[in-house]
Amino acid sequence: MNPPAVIQLDHVYAHPPSAVWKALTDPALHAKWWAAGDVRPVVGHRFTLDMGPWGQQPCEVLAVEPERLLQYRFATGVLDTTLTWRLQPEGAGTRLTLIHEGFNLDSPMGRRAFEGMKPGWPGVLARLGAVLGV
Repeated sequence: MNPPAVIQLDHVYAHPPSAVWKALTDPALHAKWWAAGDVRPVVGHRFTLDMGPWGQQPCEVLAVEPERLLQYRFATGVLDTTLTWRLQPEGAGTRLTLIHEGFNLDSPMGRRAFEGMKPGWPGVLARLGAVLGV
């Protein structure tokens, strides 16, 4: 049995944490760089993300520290992974750390999701930068 797999990436943006936080938590901005959905920084909030050909993925917010941390369960009941976004001021900008964890590599779906998302996340983070106006 494999341990659950983790994807972790850092990206530094030239924008303050407040701008990056808004891109993570404003549904209109979120739809521009990743997926449409009613994401809100409220613990317990349930929403879905429209992942196009991968369908509507249910999510639930687990932890919020404004402009520092947003964590939610992703694809609840299907993939059951967790996304954690950590924001840390760095100079005049922000270091954003993404931790996407909980992939079950013993299941074909979990392995496919991990193998698809691992190379996909850098492009998603680049699109977030484009929305910020890097």
